[in-house]
Amino acid sequence: MQLFSTSPFRHRALSRHSVLALALIGLMALEMFAVHTLATTELRLSDVFMRRHAADYAADPGIVIVDIDDASLEAMQDIAGLWSWPREIHADLLEGLAEFAPRAVVFDIAFAERDLKRPKSDARLSEAIRATPHVFLSAVRAHPSLDASGNSLHGLAPAFGIASGNPDARAALMLPAAIEQSAWRLGLVNSIEDEDGVLRRYRLHTEVGGYRLPSLPARVASEFGRRIPAQAEFMMRWPKAGHKRLRYSELYRLLTEQRPTLTTDEMRALDQLFRNRIVVIGSSAAGSFDHHLTPLDTGYPGVDILAVAIDNLVTDRSLTPAPKIASFVLGAVLIALAAVAFSRRLHPMLTGALLVTLSLAAVMTADAALAGGWLLPVVTPLVFAWICFLCAALAGYLRERRAREQAVSLFGRFLNPNVVRQIIDQGETVESLSGRTRDITVLFSDIRGFTTLSESRPPQEVVKLLNRYFERQVEVVFRHGGTLDKFIGDCIMAFWGAPLEDPLHARRAVAAALEMQQVLIEFKQELAAEGSDTGDFDVGIGVHTGPAVVGFIGAQRKLDYTAIGDTVNLASRVEGLTKGVARVLVTEDTMRAAGVQDETDFCHHGAFAVKGRLAAVELFEPRRKTA
Repeated sequence: MQLFSTSPFRHRALSRHSVLALALIGLMALEMFAVHTLATTELRLSDVFMRRHAADYAADPGIVIVDIDDASLEAMQDIAGLWSWPREIHADLLEGLAEFAPRAVVFDIAFAERDLKRPKSDARLSEAIRATPHVFLSAVRAHPSLDASGNSLHGLAPAFGIASGNPDARAALMLPAAIEQSAWRLGLVNSIEDEDGVLRRYRLHTEVGGYRLPSLPARVASEFGRRIPAQAEFMMRWPKAGHKRLRYSELYRLLTEQRPTLTTDEMRALDQLFRNRIVVIGSSAAGSFDHHLTPLDTGYPGVDILAVAIDNLVTDRSLTPAPKIASFVLGAVLIALAAVAFSRRLHPMLTGALLVTLSLAAVMTADAALAGGWLLPVVTPLVFAWICFLCAALAGYLRERRAREQAVSLFGRFLNPNVVRQIIDQGETVESLSGRTRDITVLFSDIRGFTTLSESRPPQEVVKLLNRYFERQVEVVFRHGGTLDKFIGDCIMAFWGAPLEDPLHARRAVAAALEMQQVLIEFKQELAAEGSDTGDFDVGIGVHTGPAVVGFIGAQRKLDYTAIGDTVNLASRVEGLTKGVARVLVTEDTMRAAGVQDETDFCHHGAFAVKGRLAAVELFEPRRKTA
C-alpha cells in the first residue's frame, strides 16, 4: 500500500535501479574480462550443446586410426612379445602402409627410450621413417621448471619445422630418442585439461625461449598448407561416431604375413582405405594409461583425441569463440531491461516470465551458434541478469513490506487490524482513499461529569484514567468494524461505512453505541471498586447516518483520515442533545438504515431543534430487547 504520492518516489526507485544495474554491469565486466569464476559453468553448458550436436558432426573420412587395443596386445604376443614391442614391428607396418601412399602417418607413441638390446631394431624404424614421406612423431614438454637443464632448441628447430633462433634457449622435452634425429618431424602432444578435469582444448603451439613449438596436430595441418590460428590453443569439436579405426594386430598380419596371398579386390580395398589418408597410430589399451575425460566420454583414448584435433585443424572445423563483447552486450541489455521493468513497477511475475523467455532464447541461440561452429558464452550474462532480477525483486519486496508496515501503523490508529489488512490487500493508496463521498454512520461519544472526577486526582492519574476508558471504548469501535476518526478532548468520533464499503454500517454503529454504554457502566463499577467517587461521570452518544466526504486531509507531514460534511455536524449536535434525555440517541435516518432488528428496539423521544437546521430532527433511543 502506498501512503504518499508515488511521483517523488518513482525517481528515487529509478535511481536505485540504475545504480544496481550499473554496479552489476561493472561486476559482470570484471568477471568476463578478468576473474572468470563462471568459466567452468560456461564450459559445462557448452558440453551439453556439444553432446546434442555431436551426431551432426561427421568425422573426417580422410583420417584413419590404427589402434593398439587390448586385443592387439594379446594377438601380437607370439610375434612381438609383451609390450613394448621391438621397433622393427612398427617398421614392418610402416613399410606395408607406404605401398598405398598415405597422406601422412602420425605416431602417437613416445619412442623415448633406445632399445639397447636391439639397436638394429631402432635403426630399422629410423630408416623406414626416413623412407616414408610425411611421418610425424610426438614429443612431450616437461615441466617448465626443468627447462634450464633441458634440450637446446637451436638444434631442434628443423625437427619442429621452425626457424632457428636464440642458441641459448632450452626446453625440457621428452623426445623420440629411439629414432635418429635426421628422421624427426616433431610436434608436442601435451594435453590441456580445464579446472574440472575435462579436456576440451588442444594446444596449437608453446612459446619457449623465443621459439614457438607447434603441437603435433598443428604440425600436420601446416604441412598440408592449412591456416593455423594465431592463438595458442583452440576449442575442439567432437564427433559422436569416431574416425575409421583398424586393429593394429589385424592390419599388421594383413600387410606382412598375409600380404602375398591378398587378392586384387583386397588390395584395392586397402588402397581405398589408406591412399591419401592421414593414418594415426596409437594405443587405446587400458595399460597405456592414456585416457581422458572429454565432453563426450569419461575414458576417451589419447589416440582418438589426437585424431579429432587433426580433424579440426585439417578441415577447419574447430570452434571459434565469439567476441566477449557480444556476451557482455547481451548481459548489459538484460540487466538494463530488468532494471527498467522494476523501475516502472512492472509486476515481478511478468518481469520474471519475460526474463525466463529471454534466457531461453539466449540459451537456444548459444546452442545454434555451437552447431554453426561458434562458442557463445551465455551463462555469465544470464547469471548477472538474474542477480539483478532477484536483487530488485527483494528490494521491491522489502519496500512493499515497509509500506505495509507504515500502512498498518497509520491505519492501526483508527481501524480494526483486520480492516487494515483488507485495505492493504486491495492495494489502496492515499489518493484512492481520498475525496470519496460515501453513505456512512457517524458516532460521537462525549464524557460528562469528568471534571468533577478529575479535580480530586493529580494530572498524571487523570490522563491514565482517561486512557483506560478510551482503550475500552476504542476496542468496542474496532470490534464492530468502525473507523476511529479522532479524539476531541474527552470526546470520541468514529464512523462506519468507510474506507471499506459496509451495507450494515448503521446497524453496526448502533450496536457499538449500545456496547459503549454497557462498557461505561462496567467502567464506573470498576472505579467504584477501587474506591473512586464516580460522581456525575457519564457519557452521551449521538449517531447519525448520511452522505459525507471521506479521505485523507492535512499536510504532507501530517495526514488524518476523517469524514467531513453536514452528516458529521448533525451527529455531533445529536450527541449534545443526549443530556437529560438518554445516553444514546440516533436520528431517524440511522434508525431506518439500521432496519428492523431482532435484538434492538428504538424508543421515540420526539423532535428536537438543531442549530443550523430549519426542520426539527426526530431522535430515537436504541434499547436492547428483553426476553
